[in-house]
Amino acid sequence: MHLKSVINSRFSSSVALLFTILPTLSFALRTPTISYITQEQIKDIGGTVELKCAVQFAEEYSVNWVKIGSYGTVFLSTGSTMVLKDSRFSLRHDQASTTYTLQIKDLQETDAGKYQCEVVLSVSNKVTGEVLLSVRRPPIISDNSTQSIVATEGQAVQMECFAGGYPIPTITWRRENNAILPTDSATYVGNILKINSVKKEDRGTYYCVADNGVSKGDRRNVNLEVEFAPVITVPRPRLGQALQYDMDLECHIEAYPPPAIVWLKDDVQLSTNQHYSVSQFSTADEFTDSTLRVITIEKRQYGDYVCKAVNKLGQAETKVNLFETTIPVCPPACGQAYYAYGEHVTASTFVILFMCLIHYFSR
Repeated sequence: MHLKSVINSRFSSSVALLFTILPTLSFALRTPTISYITQEQIKDIGGTVELKCAVQFAEEYSVNWVKIGSYGTVFLSTGSTMVLKDSRFSLRHDQASTTYTLQIKDLQETDAGKYQCEVVLSVSNKVTGEVLLSVRRPPIISDNSTQSIVATEGQAVQMECFAGGYPIPTITWRRENNAILPTDSATYVGNILKINSVKKEDRGTYYCVADNGVSKGDRRNVNLEVEFAPVITVPRPRLGQALQYDMDLECHIEAYPPPAIVWLKDDVQLSTNQHYSVSQFSTADEFTDSTLRVITIEKRQYGDYVCKAVNKLGQAETKVNLFETTIPVCPPACGQAYYAYGEHVTASTFVILFMCLIHYFSR
């Protein structure tokens, strides 16, 4: 009985010891795991992000944060120590939850990429988890976008606009003063705005607007200039005036490049002299007003006058007829003062001026 009791006692002690060391052996044999890692992050440039990695059964192993990018792998931290010497990066280690938190402040565009939390088991074996960080960046229209175009009427035109940023920006086209686009709409979405056959009415400033919801976006002005042959309009194709009075003949020219403009009578080009005064005034690159003043009209100066405009794309001309009237037409006759006998105005001059005023207000 004594021997049996001794054996039973030793057996019980061995069993108790086994149950004491089994949890330790089981714990030692368990493979380290990453129980949690932050999901994909999208942050604004200049902001702050925290990337968390919680591990289990990794007390005896090295836990690292690394960044994997096009320039290779960069070690950021190992254990609870930062390896990267950048004040924007910091690390917190919570021993209770065995969580390693990587914080990045003042986010820059270059911070975007893949971050990896790894538990190194051996030279050739490790447990990893990854989180993708995207940094939102405001749009910036690139320099290879169209800045200006000069095209001939009827040609196909293509305006291009490209922009960087994250998320990828949307490109919207508009015209100055919200004019209708050649696409028959107020706006057009797309990187390339095409005009199959450009018209002179299409000329002007176009706005390329890049927007991705970050900041206020970016805008580029694109100037479209269309070359076209002259087009002439005449406000008054027939004008009457009395003998010995002046009269202004006018024509409005629309053309680009700016044309050469001449006035003709009986196929003879007129120039400024004692009988005529030729003047031109440009209101814009495409618009020119030309005025021919016939001075102190004589009989031979009545008839047809031709306003002619020529540029490299063609020419245009139109007629203005000057005929005789018995009553002076004003303006410009009303602005003239005729003197006789030195400094005294004749009675007939008063009559003429009075008749001019009646005619002017009765029109």
